Amino acid sequence: MNRIINYFPELDMQEATFIDALLKDNTDNEVEKFAVLYRSRRKDPQLILILAAIGLLGISGIHRFIINQIGMGILYFFTAGLCLIGTIVDMVNYKSLALEHNQKVAQELKAYMSMIR
Repeated sequence: MNRIINYFPELDMQEATFIDALLKDNTDNEVEKFAVLYRSRRKDPQLILILAAIGLLGISGIHRFIINQIGMGILYFFTAGLCLIGTIVDMVNYKSLALEHNQKVAQELKAYMSMIR
């Protein structure tokens, strides 16, 4: 776990545990390459919260587009965030939205790195 914290000091405990389990068999060099790619693609939970809050001001769904949920983003955009209720729920659950997205990105990167070895 210390190795992961050294490469990713910004991660919360739940995300760091997931990344640690995902990379447990990798060398330090592979973890470093993964860290560069993952850091560029991961979404910060605070960004999701800020974009969801912007949705309350009239541009609903931006946070869903950012986490590659295009269909939900379009739905939120045309329904004003499902009459603002969906946007408020997403503001409460912003950490889980970011975690789900980041876990998916980590798994995709792990698979990609396994293919290019």
